[in-house]
Amino acid sequence: MCGIFGIYKTGVHQDRQTDITSGQAMGSVIVHRGPDDKGLWQDPDTPLLLGHCRLSIIDLSAEGHQPMAAPSGRYMIAYNGEIYNFPELRKTLEDAGTQFRSRSDTEVLLAAVDHWGLNQTLQKINGMFAFALWDRKDRVLHLVRDRMGKKPLYIGWAGRSLVFASELKALRQHPDFKKTVNRNTLTAFMRYGCVPAPHCIYENVWQLLPGYRLTLAMETVVPGQDMVPLMEPYWHMPRIIEEARQNPIRTDEQTQINQFESLLEQCTRDRMISDVPLGAFLSGGIDSSAIVALMQKQSTRPVKTFAIGFEEQGFDEASHARAIAQHLGTDHHEHYLGAREALDVIPRLPDIYDEPFADASQIPSYLVSRFARQHVSVALTGDGGDEMLGGYLRHSVVPDFWKRVGWLPRPLRQTMAAAIKARPPQKWDTLIPGQPQIGERLYKIAELLPLKGAEEIYTHLVSQWSPPETVVRDGKEPLIPLTDPAWHPRHLGFTGRMMVGDALSYLPNDILTKVDRASMAVSLEARAPLLDRRVFEHCWRLPQNMKIRDGKGKWLLREVLARHVPRELFERPKQGFTIPVAEWLRGDLRPWAENLLDEKRLVEEGYLRPLVVRQTWRDHLDGKGRNGHKLWAVLMFQAWLDSQK
Repeated sequence: MCGIFGIYKTGVHQDRQTDITSGQAMGSVIVHRGPDDKGLWQDPDTPLLLGHCRLSIIDLSAEGHQPMAAPSGRYMIAYNGEIYNFPELRKTLEDAGTQFRSRSDTEVLLAAVDHWGLNQTLQKINGMFAFALWDRKDRVLHLVRDRMGKKPLYIGWAGRSLVFASELKALRQHPDFKKTVNRNTLTAFMRYGCVPAPHCIYENVWQLLPGYRLTLAMETVVPGQDMVPLMEPYWHMPRIIEEARQNPIRTDEQTQINQFESLLEQCTRDRMISDVPLGAFLSGGIDSSAIVALMQKQSTRPVKTFAIGFEEQGFDEASHARAIAQHLGTDHHEHYLGAREALDVIPRLPDIYDEPFADASQIPSYLVSRFARQHVSVALTGDGGDEMLGGYLRHSVVPDFWKRVGWLPRPLRQTMAAAIKARPPQKWDTLIPGQPQIGERLYKIAELLPLKGAEEIYTHLVSQWSPPETVVRDGKEPLIPLTDPAWHPRHLGFTGRMMVGDALSYLPNDILTKVDRASMAVSLEARAPLLDRRVFEHCWRLPQNMKIRDGKGKWLLREVLARHVPRELFERPKQGFTIPVAEWLRGDLRPWAENLLDEKRLVEEGYLRPLVVRQTWRDHLDGKGRNGHKLWAVLMFQAWLDSQK
């Protein structure tokens, strides 16, 4: 895994040394993505610079140095990622006469482009990647991002220079870069708790969409040009889903279990190719346990597994992970966290994430990455199981709930919601003893009752602030794939629409952003077998009862796991990988929050509505409503804004 960056200077471009200086600065701030090697390359005939920071995983020799030239000399690449099927592609190319000097997948990618062209190569490669490919013959720059959006790529303007990089901190190093906050993107952030592609928190900067490419004929590029209309799909998720649903799998259950286990086993094996130490995250949940089980099945030695636990009651799953590890015989490592260790990470979050990011599980994700990196350079994860196989409550419980209440007249549902909210959550806990957090669950139900249908319910479930304009000044939500009807496949039921929403937005913009930044901050490569393109396409061919049964998701994955681990070790209520942020904001985090939420400061900055923020803060301190997630979004923006000064 690596970091890439580049500069193209439009107009007058006599001073090439300036770009080298800027490139060196850009590379220096993302060295955590690739501490093992670095390289800069300038085209002798064009004002283009490509840069690379290398994390050596496959072929540790100097032959893997980047930027790398194609065998023909026509193409030059700066590449971040892994092509998991590169051994098969290499064999095909060798049979066609191509000779290789290294064992790196980068060289295979370049040879494939030389042999088949970029269009066909993109259809053949399977992996996680983001790369910049310069065609020296046609003077065209191709920027490409992987199908699921595992690897990031930002493109923007710094004066008259087009700049691009794996992380925003690299773009900020260019002397002409302007750190102007985009208020519309800020509004979207307050909605989702993350910045949705193709937008960026800065003006005149964009994220490349997953499964998309951006092709620029350099002589036609205009300074300040909007890059979004130029993005084109080479793999369009809505079309893939529709094609999969038109070709359903109709075999019997045992055959489907066998097929899925075989597929996931192959995807896991592909991700175990490494020239450096490799392990896996193990939370004790279904997804990571299944991946570890299939790793151990295919390994001749105990797999290194890593878990972290929390001292706070109700947030610890380390004991479950330990039981799974003992059964499978892994080389298990665990680390228990106190509140102080987790709190110490918070000042680093703006630097790690570069943009405002408000999924509180960012903290344990970083800590488990840091812990694992003490032992390995690559870790497999269980990311993707919920999104592929209906593992969230919004896929299973919410549709059943809506069947029961959705037919009631909306005014009646609104009255029911008001009655629940008339008491704070803590009061419901005392009125209904023996039901942990019953007040919290009732409040969630009350928030759903007045809504109209699937789309409105999904938006609510993934929202921090709704509507976000209530807290952001002079902002308007931009259109994103999630809110664009053209991105949504036709004829889907309630559950299907929930799962499409996750695939379009929550997965790439939240989950994968969280894992990429947390792992790469400590130079750890994270690989997710469940997010293989083959798994995605296979799961959308499955009937719904292969995913969800009896109110529980991931039925098929549960059946695979049950072949390796006793059910009593993993069949339990779902528990998210998170921390008690709401409680900490009333305790140890209160002074930090008070400073960031100071009313005078909010007025002077001018981005948020001080009265709304302050009232929400007071309500939270008084135990009224569910405001922890709202405040965390505000605090993450405020902390990020602080880091920009």
